Amino acid sequence: MKKDLADKYNPTQVEEGKYQKWVDNGLFKANPKSNKPKFSIIIPPPNVTGKLHIGHAWDGSLQDAIIRFKKLTGHDTLFVPGMDHSGISTQVKVESKLKEQGINKWDLGREKFLEESWKWKEEYASIIRQQWAKLGLSLDYSVEKFTLDNDVNHLVQEIFVNFYNKGIIYKGKRIVNWDPQQETAISNVEVIYKEVEGNMYHFKYFLEGSDQFLQVATTRPETMFGDQCVVVNPNDERYIKFIGKNVINPVNGELIPVIADDYVEIDFGTGAMKCTPAHDPNDFEIGERHNLAKPVCMNENGTINELGGQDYQGLDRFEARKKIIELTSLDKTFVKSETIIHQVGFSERSNAIVEPYLSDQWFVKMDSFAKMILDLQSSNKAIKFFPERFNEVLNKWMENAHDWTISRQLWWGHRIPAWYHKTTNELFVGTTPPSDIDNWNQDEDVLDTWFSSGLWPFATMMRGEGFESEYFKQYFPVNVLVTGYDIIFFWVARMIFQTIEYTDQKPFNDVLIHGLVRDEQGRKMSKSLGNGIDPMDVIAENGVDALRFFLLTNSTPGLDIKYSNEKVSAAWNFINKLWNASRYVFMNVNDNFYLLDDFVENIENAGNPATIVDKWILNELSKTQIEVKRLIDNYEFALAGKIIYDFVWSKYCSWYIEFAKVNLNSENVVVQNITKQTLFYVLKNILIMLHPFVPFVTEEIYQKMNLEESIMLEKWNEDNFDYPTDYINEVIEIITAIREFRNKNNIKNSTHLDVEITNLNNDHQIIFDKYRDNINQFLKSFVNVTVVDCINSKDITAIPVAEYFLEIENDAFINKEELMKELNDHKNQLISEISRSEKMLSNENFIARAAADKVAEEKTKYEAYKEQLKAIEEKLASL
Repeated sequence: MKKDLADKYNPTQVEEGKYQKWVDNGLFKANPKSNKPKFSIIIPPPNVTGKLHIGHAWDGSLQDAIIRFKKLTGHDTLFVPGMDHSGISTQVKVESKLKEQGINKWDLGREKFLEESWKWKEEYASIIRQQWAKLGLSLDYSVEKFTLDNDVNHLVQEIFVNFYNKGIIYKGKRIVNWDPQQETAISNVEVIYKEVEGNMYHFKYFLEGSDQFLQVATTRPETMFGDQCVVVNPNDERYIKFIGKNVINPVNGELIPVIADDYVEIDFGTGAMKCTPAHDPNDFEIGERHNLAKPVCMNENGTINELGGQDYQGLDRFEARKKIIELTSLDKTFVKSETIIHQVGFSERSNAIVEPYLSDQWFVKMDSFAKMILDLQSSNKAIKFFPERFNEVLNKWMENAHDWTISRQLWWGHRIPAWYHKTTNELFVGTTPPSDIDNWNQDEDVLDTWFSSGLWPFATMMRGEGFESEYFKQYFPVNVLVTGYDIIFFWVARMIFQTIEYTDQKPFNDVLIHGLVRDEQGRKMSKSLGNGIDPMDVIAENGVDALRFFLLTNSTPGLDIKYSNEKVSAAWNFINKLWNASRYVFMNVNDNFYLLDDFVENIENAGNPATIVDKWILNELSKTQIEVKRLIDNYEFALAGKIIYDFVWSKYCSWYIEFAKVNLNSENVVVQNITKQTLFYVLKNILIMLHPFVPFVTEEIYQKMNLEESIMLEKWNEDNFDYPTDYINEVIEIITAIREFRNKNNIKNSTHLDVEITNLNNDHQIIFDKYRDNINQFLKSFVNVTVVDCINSKDITAIPVAEYFLEIENDAFINKEELMKELNDHKNQLISEISRSEKMLSNENFIARAAADKVAEEKTKYEAYKEQLKAIEEKLASL
C-alpha cells in the first residue's frame, strides 16, 4: 500500500500528469485485432472557430463516460476524435482577423487566403486538444480526423460524383436562402425565423391608359424592380375585367400583365399580388407555370443592380426601400404603410436578414432520401433514439424535406469537383480534372459543411482504405452517437441517408439526445446576454471531476440542464467525502496489505455474527452494481449517479464505516481482517463504478492500492452477493430513529440516553435474542439500549419503529401533549392505510389480475399496519 493520500482533496494536484500518462501508456488506443467485443463512438467534431463551450463539455463527458464504462465491462473501445472545418463560420473568423490587419481577402487571393485559414485551424485545433485533455476524454488520437484531411477530401469527391451520376445531385436555378453579408447560399435549416415588427406597404398599379388601378401590398418593395406581373384569382369578380391587360409598375414605369392563378386567395389582403419570380419561392412556382421571365434585381451583396436605374442602382436594399416610399409618395402611387408583426428569416451564422434569391446552385434531391429514412425508422432495423420521442422529430423533418442546397460561395471547404469548358460551357463532373485541363475552369464554389460532416461515421473509419479498412470492418456501424436535439436534421439525418446510400449500412445503432446547457435562470447562453460558462474556468475552481459529475448526474436524456455553481460545489463535496473515506480505509490497513484471492471464500465461511455487517455491505454493493450497469446501458446517467451517490454517501460512509469501527476494535483477529478486506474490496469497486463519472480522482485513489497499472485496466465486478444479513437493517432503523429524535428535540450527541425496546413481535424477538450483544455493540456509540418485555407506563417518549417502540424517559425533552398528538397523527395515517389495503384486498379484479407477489406484498403490509396500530393504541392508553 502507498498510504500517502494527501490530507485534503486538491483537484489540481490530483489531475496533474494523469491524462498524459494515460495517452503515453496507450490506454485510449483501440485494438482492432483483439477478440474483445467492439464498441465505438465518434465525437461530434467541434468547429475550429474557437474554444469549446460548456455544451461541448457536457457532450464530451457523456461520450467519455460511456467509453470508460464499456472498457470496464470488457469491451475493446474506440473513441474517435476529430474537428470540422466549418466553412462559413471559419471563413468569417479568418476574414475578420485579416480585416483587423488591413488585409482584404480579394487582394490575398484564394490560395493565400487558404494558407491563412489553415494557420487558424492549427491554432484552434491545438487549443481544442488541450481542452479535451482537461476534460479527460479518452480519445484515440492515432485515428484523429479533420473534415478537410486529404483522405476525407477524396471520399467527398468520390461521393459527390457517385451521387451526381445517380441523378441524386443536380445543378439548377432555384430560389435559395441567400446571406447578403456572407454572399453565399445557405440551407433551409440554417435560417432562424424570428417574429419582428415590420411594415406592409400598399401601392397603386395603374391600368395602362386609365385612372383605374389595382392596390397591391408587399413587405419588400425593393424587389419591385423584378416584378413580372400582377396576379389575381380567376374567380375574383372584382378583377376579371383586368385579366390580360397591362398595369404600370410604380417604381420603374414598366408595363406588366395582369394574370390569373389559383394560388391567390380572394379573401386575403387586397386579392391582388405582385409576382417577382427571382425573389420569392412561391412567385418562382407561378413563374414556372406561366413561363415568366425571372430577372434578378439585386446584387449578391444585397444592393440594387442595374434594374434599379440611376435612382436606385448601388443602394443597399433597405436604403432602396426608404427611397421607393419617398419617390412613390411624390407621384401618388404610394397608398399607405401598415405596422405588422411577421416572421423574418435571419442567417444563423451572420444574423443578416436572409434574401430569397434566384441562383444557380448545386442541390441534393431529397425525395428518395426522405423515404429511405422513413422506411428505415418504421422497420425492425430502426436506429434507436434515446429518448424515443426524437425519432418522431426526425420523421417530421423527413416528411417536410426540401431539396438541399449544397453549394456555398466560399473558399474554405471542399471545392466542388466540377469543371466548365471555357468555349462550349460543357459541364464535366469527376474525381479528377479533365485531361485537357487548360481548356476548363473548375467550379469556384465549395460544398456545404454538412455534406462532408454527413460522411463522418464512415469517413473516420475508412481512413483512406475504403471498405477494406480494419477499423471499418471492426467498429462500423458506430454503436452510439451522442448529440444535441438542435442538430437532428442538420447532421443526424444527413449522416443516416448519406451513409446508407454509400455503404448500404446505417451509420449508428443508437442516438443519445441531450439538450442545451442553460444558465441558472433557464435562459439560453449567448454572447449578448453575457451568461456563457467557460468549462475551463469551472475546472480551475472546482476540478474537472466535479464538473463532470454535475453534468452527468443532473439531467435526463433529451432535456436541457441548468448550470448551477451550487450543484458543482455539491459534486466537489461528494468527491471530498469519497477522498476522506479512502483515507480512513488506508489508515486502517498496513503498508503490506493486499486483497486476498480467497477473500470471498473467507467471508462465506466466517461464522462470527460480527461479519454480518461485511456481508450486508457486499449485498448492497451487488445490488448497486447491477442497477447502475442496467441504467448506464440505457444511458440513464442521472439515475445511475444518484444510486452510486446514495450507496457511497449513506451505505458505505455513513453506515458501514461506522459498523466497521466496531469490528476493527474487536479482539477477534479474524473479524478484524475480514472487515479490512471488505473495506478495501468495496472501496475498490466504488472507484470502478465511479470511474466513468470522475476519472481523475478514482485513478488517484486507485493508484495507492497497488492493484493494476491503471484503473482503466480493471473490470466491472460480476460477483453477485446475496448473504442473509438478519439484523443489520434493524440496527440502521433504530439508529436512524434515535438520530432523528435527537435532531428534532435539539438533544446533543454528548447527552446520554437510555433506550428500552418494547412490543417486539416473534420475528424481531428472535433477531434481538440472537444478536443482542452485537446490536448493543453497534448501538453503544449512540445510546444504551435494553430490550424489555412489556410497555413502559412511565412518562416516556415512544418512537415507533416497525411494530415495536424505542422508549426514552423524556421529562427533560418532550411535552406529553405533543407526544400524544404525534402518536394520534401516526394512528390516523395507519387507519387510512388499513382502509386502503382492505379495499384493495377485497377487490376481486385486483386479486385475479395482479401478480402473486404483488398480492402477497399487500397482505404483508396489511398485517404490519394492523400490528402497528394495535401497538400505538396500547401506547396511547398507557399515556
